[in-house]
Amino acid sequence: MMKTHMPKPAEVEEKWWLVDAEDQIVGRLAARIAKVLLGKTRPTYAPHIKNGDCVVVINAEKVVFTGRKLTQKVYHRHTGYPSGGRETTPQRLLEKKPEEILRLAVWGMMPKTRLGRSLMKRLRIFAGPQHDHAAQKPQPLPLKTRRARTEEN
Repeated sequence: MMKTHMPKPAEVEEKWWLVDAEDQIVGRLAARIAKVLLGKTRPTYAPHIKNGDCVVVINAEKVVFTGRKLTQKVYHRHTGYPSGGRETTPQRLLEKKPEEILRLAVWGMMPKTRLGRSLMKRLRIFAGPQHDHAAQKPQPLPLKTRRARTEEN
């Protein structure tokens, strides 16, 4: 009789991946990153164990929005005080905190539990091309690149 293998947290060895976000569509990139963080790219995936990998994202300031989302999409947050609702657009967020756009997109695809919060700590996002995780030797994560629009499309 076959038994289902359940990985133990001590058995899981984590890898570090490097993602270049230049000219990548925000939602598609966030979906790929969330899959890697959750461990769904591994054959030993278990939904209750932290068996994903760590992800380092560079060039977060050069992500791309499709359509008119750059000006029309609205991010809502609340300060916790009465009348403390705040709104901002991706365009303003790109100017002030470009790494926050990708963090919010990935967080929207993670479970809203203790496990999801601990998995988000494995995501490191940098606005520019430099990162301070060279000691972990991150390997480039293969991604599909965005097709350039031609006049035929």
